[in-house]
Amino acid sequence: MSSQSLIFHANLFLLLLIAGCHAQLRVDYYRNTCPNVESIVRSAVEMKLQQTFVTAPATLRLFFHDCFVRGCDASVILASRNNTSEKDNPINLSLAGDGFDTVIKAKAAVDRVPGCQNKVSCADILAMATRDVIALTGGPYYAVELGRLDGRISTKASVRHHLPHPEFKLAQLNQMFASHGLTLTDLVALSGAHTIGFSHCSQFSKRIYNFKSRKSIDHTLNSAYAKQLQQVCPKNVDPRIAIDMDPITPRTFDNQYYKNLQQGKGLLSSDQALFTHKRTRDLVNLFASNKTVFETSFVSAITKLGRIGIKTGNQSEIRRDCTMVN
Repeated sequence: MSSQSLIFHANLFLLLLIAGCHAQLRVDYYRNTCPNVESIVRSAVEMKLQQTFVTAPATLRLFFHDCFVRGCDASVILASRNNTSEKDNPINLSLAGDGFDTVIKAKAAVDRVPGCQNKVSCADILAMATRDVIALTGGPYYAVELGRLDGRISTKASVRHHLPHPEFKLAQLNQMFASHGLTLTDLVALSGAHTIGFSHCSQFSKRIYNFKSRKSIDHTLNSAYAKQLQQVCPKNVDPRIAIDMDPITPRTFDNQYYKNLQQGKGLLSSDQALFTHKRTRDLVNLFASNKTVFETSFVSAITKLGRIGIKTGNQSEIRRDCTMVN
């Protein structure tokens, strides 16, 4: 067999493998086993959101951190006795507990319903809860593809090099997203999730202090905004202090994030890079001017995100307790 033929067959196998993973996901997956699962999860999410708004950004971020490491299999929720799980990696220590609690409470609500017990995976509950927090904070409501199983492996080491850092440049972000089959448009659209939520002073302090010299500020940062950040994040402040990522509408899922970037008010360096780089500036401008186009692009991107690394067969299960394997 020629080398060209081998390459063709290898590519064909890869395409069939990917298609097979996608094929097992469908919006009516639980129609016969737990038909009311989506309303059950939504009620649990609404209750949790009423207790604290942090529920929304925490759940959304948890979904992203889960899918980018080992795929969307709820492995980020697994706990270990010796702190060696994904959630114990330094980059995941900032994942707010309310995201985990949302999934655990929704899982308990589902399992209380006769016929639904141990029928719905934690991975699917996280995907549904993510859609619900987006819709409940003003964003689009969309159909969630279901049928994921829960992973049985979660290691601290597996997180390394799989999640973006706040100082990443566009090329680094694009390479990471592309490795999961996500386009540049998907990257810019998914970044719009930063329209809700918060970060910490330690994640952007280099932009407002000692950027390239002792007194310099990142030149891509709006100067008035930089001064505001210096006031709430003075030097030697507690690095855990939370700062809204969207200073204008921090509790509404909208397209304000992109308008902020146009004004140099992207909190993280990786946010502002989307506007300063000419490859993505037009997309930022488009999403800033047209909320409908942003929402359509976001739904497409998060649906693709939810297809990453779907687990099947012996490598997976439906966990009875989302924090431990059966």
